[in-house]
Amino acid sequence: MARVFCIANQKGGVGKTTTTVNLAAGLARVGQRVLVVDLDPQGNATMGSGIDKRTLELSVYDVLLENATIAEARQRNDQVGYDVVGANRELAGAEVELVDLERRDRRLKGALVAANDQYDFVLVDCPPSLSMLTLNGLCSAHGVIVPMQCEYFALEGLSDLVNTIKQVHANLNPDLKIIGLLRVMFDPRITLQQQVSEQLKTHFGNKVFDTVIPRNVRLAEAPSYGLPGVIFDPSSKGAQAFVAFAQEMVGRIDLM
Repeated sequence: MARVFCIANQKGGVGKTTTTVNLAAGLARVGQRVLVVDLDPQGNATMGSGIDKRTLELSVYDVLLENATIAEARQRNDQVGYDVVGANRELAGAEVELVDLERRDRRLKGALVAANDQYDFVLVDCPPSLSMLTLNGLCSAHGVIVPMQCEYFALEGLSDLVNTIKQVHANLNPDLKIIGLLRVMFDPRITLQQQVSEQLKTHFGNKVFDTVIPRNVRLAEAPSYGLPGVIFDPSSKGAQAFVAFAQEMVGRIDLM
């Protein structure tokens, strides 16, 4: 049975897509079967997985409108080791088209049921807003992984996200919960980041993942080569941290 996780944060620029593709590559590296679903019209997770969003014949847009199944829309890049249901600008139109449709917030959940036994993990890369696309992701997920920088503005955004997750849990998806907070782009030399990190651990306890993703140039360079950092430079500190995070995720799931 696949475990479905949204990588979500309503604040932009916090490393959601970097987390999605590198966690996927890390999980594949430790022997898991992984599917990435790109719900962001920018298609960065698609491109970052080595798949050209401009040449997609079928995308997550077709899946949401029920014109294609996951099996028909998914792409495989053997270099990264996981499957991708890609996205492109066409997806922006889905927001409007979904409004008048039945089960508009559960389209993705229905599509994933058919692929349930083919994967161990499904990672959903959400756009940085509470939109119909994000809602589809949250309604289909068992939990949310929240990547965040250790800065005070990030703490404010986190409270909004927690409230959103509580509302979805109460009204639409009783299975939904926060799996954990992942500290990303972390620089231990900055005192403020250390302070915010300690605050997170004080307030959220074991909901804060033990793994910390350091600020790393190789992770930042990797998307321009169409690869996750874990594949682009496996020896880099960032790549090694994501493989460790993948192992921690597998361990947490075993305990759930």
